Amino acid sequence: MMDHAYFLYHSIGQYPGKAIQMANAMSEFADIWAAADDGQWPKVLTKREEFLSRWRTLIHAPDGSLTSAENVTTALFSVIGGLPPGYLRGKRLLIAADCFPSLHFLLSGLADRMGFVLDTVPMRDGQFWVQDDDMLDAWGPDVGLALLTFVTSTSSHQCDLSRLLQHGKTMGSLVGLDLTQGIGIIPFSLVDHPVDFAVSSSLKWLCGTPGAGIIQMHTNLIEQVTPELRGWFSQENPFSWDLDAFKYAPDARRFDNGTPSVLACLGSVPGLKWHATQEGLLAHNRSLTDQIIVAADHAGLTVATPRLHDQRGGSVMIQLPETTDSQTLVQQLREQSIYVDARGQILRLSPGAITTEHHVDKLFDQLIPLV
Repeated sequence: MMDHAYFLYHSIGQYPGKAIQMANAMSEFADIWAAADDGQWPKVLTKREEFLSRWRTLIHAPDGSLTSAENVTTALFSVIGGLPPGYLRGKRLLIAADCFPSLHFLLSGLADRMGFVLDTVPMRDGQFWVQDDDMLDAWGPDVGLALLTFVTSTSSHQCDLSRLLQHGKTMGSLVGLDLTQGIGIIPFSLVDHPVDFAVSSSLKWLCGTPGAGIIQMHTNLIEQVTPELRGWFSQENPFSWDLDAFKYAPDARRFDNGTPSVLACLGSVPGLKWHATQEGLLAHNRSLTDQIIVAADHAGLTVATPRLHDQRGGSVMIQLPETTDSQTLVQQLREQSIYVDARGQILRLSPGAITTEHHVDKLFDQLIPLV
């Protein structure tokens, strides 16, 4: 049996039995969707509600405050495109340079049309993540919205949410949060960190499928938002087709638009169910990431991730020497059934439920001679 050393939880999470559980969920969907009756929509929308319910439980979101989205980029567009002009027009939208690039691509394209200035806080020379202090220094009362990254995808830096949220409240800014890289491994609760809105996917540590993102918004803000991206599922009753009577749903369903991606939601439920039954995932991860850092130090490699537990997510990044071809390295490790990836010279290592201490040893036994 092949010994797979899997370090890609920052991309696609795995757990024992995932293939069988997902196949059963997909088979059930096929049976419903292929039935020669009229029960498809009631049944699959009920199953989509299980996806939404599990997400609400995961982050302690109030009923009616959360819905699905295709991905974090469309989720953010639904939010930004629905905010009243007074929140953004003539103001700054603050974001860190180590945000998920897709969100920055979206915002830079919207800035001129929506009348805001996209202010990107840079990394200091020689640093691998944007410092919280630099975010705070750039964050004045003219910031209409600050979009924070819970855990970054290139350094695994975990921001100090409590400190940043308190500052945002003082400045009178809206605060949005991209949960994607941290949720499922780093505990998060809206009770402790009541952001104005959050976006995420169900991939990575939650072991879900592509196409199963979420939008969550504070209930006090929802009624003010009229998403530009709207459709028949944005209504209280999606099956009302009166062209002259469109009215947004009173809750997070207003962020729905056309036919929802129910298949992606159903495909992600097995991962969410598995995750909800687990204990010790973070402790297991911390043990392995500490082991990675010690091994990297011993090998003389540069760790591009915070060392303190409360400042990092579930990944450890290593800066490869400039003389190392990172993609060749990834391929050479792949040939040994060791699965990692790289962004430029940053090697990304994310151990999870199916990763062991033996796998970390195997990784460095193969890695050190290659760098």
